[in-house]
Amino acid sequence: MLYQKNWARAWLGLGLVWFLAAIALAPSNKIYQQGLVLFLWLPTLLLAWSARAVLVQAWKRQPALWLSVLLLFAWSGLSLTWSPTEDLGREIKRLIYILVFLLAFPLLAQLGLARIRQLMLIGSALLAVAALVSIINFYGLKGQHLLERLEGIGEISHPILGAYVIGSAVLFLLYLPPRQRGMQLLWLAALVCLGAFATLSQSRGAILALVVTVVIAPLWFRDRHSRVFSILAVLATGLAFYLAYDLIAARGSSYRPEIFYAVFHMIAAHPWAGLGLGADYDVIAAGMQFDHSHNMFTHVALEIGLPGMLLWVMVWLFTLGEIVRARGTLFGKLLLGFWVYSTMAMQFDAASLTGTPRAEWFISWLPVGLAMMLPWGRAENGACGKISGST
Repeated sequence: MLYQKNWARAWLGLGLVWFLAAIALAPSNKIYQQGLVLFLWLPTLLLAWSARAVLVQAWKRQPALWLSVLLLFAWSGLSLTWSPTEDLGREIKRLIYILVFLLAFPLLAQLGLARIRQLMLIGSALLAVAALVSIINFYGLKGQHLLERLEGIGEISHPILGAYVIGSAVLFLLYLPPRQRGMQLLWLAALVCLGAFATLSQSRGAILALVVTVVIAPLWFRDRHSRVFSILAVLATGLAFYLAYDLIAARGSSYRPEIFYAVFHMIAAHPWAGLGLGADYDVIAAGMQFDHSHNMFTHVALEIGLPGMLLWVMVWLFTLGEIVRARGTLFGKLLLGFWVYSTMAMQFDAASLTGTPRAEWFISWLPVGLAMMLPWGRAENGACGKISGST
């Protein structure tokens, strides 16, 4: 089969690494998007026919998850009939992009989840390099004061959304420590760079999501390493409040309660249909204007109504269901932490579910896509158990 060829697998693997790392390292957003087309979308479409049996298996193994995704897309497409957006073709194209992105993951699963973890480590390590370059560039070359909020390179320049991307890399690295002493030093250095970026971004939502995830991770990892990381996270948080409480509290609640209250009334004005996919809106709260709702779920409700939000909740909960089923595997445990982190991150600043690939995809479509690989991970784990049991 064509999709089983080494060159095909390498092509798809490069696409995953590109998605993870090039968001920061690509010279421009246009090149990042073009790279995704070349390294992920194109091979997925070219290999889909030869891998049709895999895609059929994906549907049969996770019918509820795939059906909820398709229903969400169908409702989103239907909302275009009342959307004020002038470019309907662009919105339809974006939905197709997301679908092809998700279709890539069952194909990627054929590499084996051990290889997928390696690719995620590579992508996270490259993001650590981007974090270090960002810190040197912003505070060194640009001469910004250390108390200024860090703006990263590439598409992690937004302090909040960039911190969400970097926080994802922390979780991918943290629970996959290498065994070789030299590699352990590089692993630790990478975590320091990523942690420094998250801290200097002063993104309280991202840091809170990351700290809470690490603190409760021993509930499902149940090992000494996760307990050590949990204790360190608590100590680091306590130290941060002791040393920099005024800085942490300076921005108050960042008008999040006022924004939520205003958005609640906006949703009430169009509860069933929403404004329509791709509709622009402004939120007026506390006498100021905000260009989005600062919450993924309320954003979806504003755009495509409460039915659309319910469908997105279904997608998200079915994703959790698949992860919980695989909680006995290392990959399942990693994804459970990632799901908790992403769920919390969505509450504070995320307002793009169907836009082109961007930072928000790290806490929306990436967890869904990774969960779509889990049936093959459970099969691998079962096969390993049978082999070990027979020896």
